[in-house]
Amino acid sequence: MSDQNVFLPEQAPTCHECQAGHLRRQKVTYFTWLMDELITVPDFPAWVCDVCGRRVYDPQAVTQLSTLLNPTAGKPSNSVRRVSSKQEKSTPRPAQP
Repeated sequence: MSDQNVFLPEQAPTCHECQAGHLRRQKVTYFTWLMDELITVPDFPAWVCDVCGRRVYDPQAVTQLSTLLNPTAGKPSNSVRRVSSKQEKSTPRPAQP
């Protein structure tokens, strides 16, 4: 196996919750609420304790999921472009009649 996140039993990180178990990388179903809807994501990467079952979700995967679930995802931004003071000064103003 070439997966860098696979540990031998004696090398696996210890669970911070129960202090007895070891965390193993697994694919689990992730649950979250989006407004009034329950969202489930199958095959989500997580570290799971082999004793107490505590789950620690992969932070990069959570960030990617949050980006996808963001209500503004895929919409153009309405950012206003600011003009620097240099550009303002170099643009001549039309003469007033």
